[in-house]
Amino acid sequence: MQVLLGRLIVLGGVAGFLIAFALPPWGWWPLAIVGFALFDRLAGRADRLGRFAAGWSAGFVWLAMGELWMFDLSAPGYALVILVFGAAYGLVAVVAGSGDDRPLRLVAAITVVEWIRWSFPFGGVPLATVPLTQADSPLAAVLPLGGGLLLTAVTVGAGCVARLVVERRFDHAALGAGLIAVAVLVGALGPTGSTQRSIVAAVVQGGGPQRTRADRCENQAVFDRHVAATASITADVDLVVWPENVVNPVADSAPLGGCADLLTMSEALEGTAAIARATGATFVPGWFHGDGPDATVNYSTVIAPDGETVDRYDKVRIVPFGEFVPLRSLVERFSADLPARDVRPGTGPPTLESPVGRLGVAISWEIFFESRARAAANDGAEILLNPTNGSSYWLTILQSQQIATSRNRARETGRWVLQAAPTGFSAIIDDRGRVLERTGISEQRVITADVELRTGRTIATRLGPAPWLVAATAALVALVALRARASRSRGRRSPG
Repeated sequence: MQVLLGRLIVLGGVAGFLIAFALPPWGWWPLAIVGFALFDRLAGRADRLGRFAAGWSAGFVWLAMGELWMFDLSAPGYALVILVFGAAYGLVAVVAGSGDDRPLRLVAAITVVEWIRWSFPFGGVPLATVPLTQADSPLAAVLPLGGGLLLTAVTVGAGCVARLVVERRFDHAALGAGLIAVAVLVGALGPTGSTQRSIVAAVVQGGGPQRTRADRCENQAVFDRHVAATASITADVDLVVWPENVVNPVADSAPLGGCADLLTMSEALEGTAAIARATGATFVPGWFHGDGPDATVNYSTVIAPDGETVDRYDKVRIVPFGEFVPLRSLVERFSADLPARDVRPGTGPPTLESPVGRLGVAISWEIFFESRARAAANDGAEILLNPTNGSSYWLTILQSQQIATSRNRARETGRWVLQAAPTGFSAIIDDRGRVLERTGISEQRVITADVELRTGRTIATRLGPAPWLVAATAALVALVALRARASRSRGRRSPG
């Protein structure tokens, strides 16, 4: 029994390894299908303990690799995430069980667990998720139909089909493949919106060292790097986008406090207005600063070509333990490395009115939540902006996953996405999820392109994930109930 259990744990780890290598930055998307095929096979070839061990091992390795960047920020938090959510995939394997209906139960269970992981706790942590493995895959054609939740279902379903083919269960495999093909076809042929006009957009990356923490003495240097990069724009542009929080001023009366120079509020206001006038373009910079004694604000503004500020969007979905501390009084007993003040979340719609049209905004972390991009498109946004700041993160795992997320948001909403980061990655992504331009890490660079402003709504924009979540939950409950009823019936028929 111990040998068998050990073998299941090892093979489960192999399944998790394959799924993880389908994630960015590796991005070998077929490996996710192979990984879920192995996951499916293991779930049907063991008792409950063995299934749990195999599923937990798969989830553990998958998340340990896909969220390795967390280790540098919080080693205890990293360990907790991979242990707890790894166990969730152990439960998935138990629920999947054996029998001909196993693929349906496995697809439904992983779909539900992925949604839970995207939503809880503290608003969810939608990183290293199944849809990110398929940004380059033909299966991503389902995104305009059902978003990331449907893409999760068809990816796991493709793994189950592959397992059935290997086991020569061609009748069941053909049925599963047919359902996936229908979803892909409907997604590809469904509404994606229409182009209204084009503008020339410039995304600015100031450059600088990666893996740095916030330092008030460096705020002037960060601002200056972006000013210098913007000055290199020689073409006529309509829109200039800066990253999140590179305009990080202090009050005019603030003492230097050991810093050689500080960016003051007056200098920031005058400097950003001057950039808009000099470029003759609509300018969208990202701001971050204290607002009173108890709060910080993180927002983007629209500055018209004449230098006047015409709109502002405050970030709504803020980062747990980065921008706010849940259960602060308890957590502070165990860690001193916490933000002194929480960011005050905004309450408005994720759109900005501008001289070039209505802009959708998902600041940094918000792009990982489909609800923010969907809300922007439903509010009439013609393009999506993702000003972000990944300069403090270790490796490029998170930044690569953010590019994949922006690609998925583009296809879900039928909108172009402009992603701007101070040290990378910055990118211009069209409405079909294709990366047209992308920067490298730490380089100072401006990328420009003719970008389309689009209107209309996809089915995913209209309906969101609710229909697919309800369908997966209902199917899972029904299948588990039927299996329990069948087991009771067999027990009553057994000779006593």
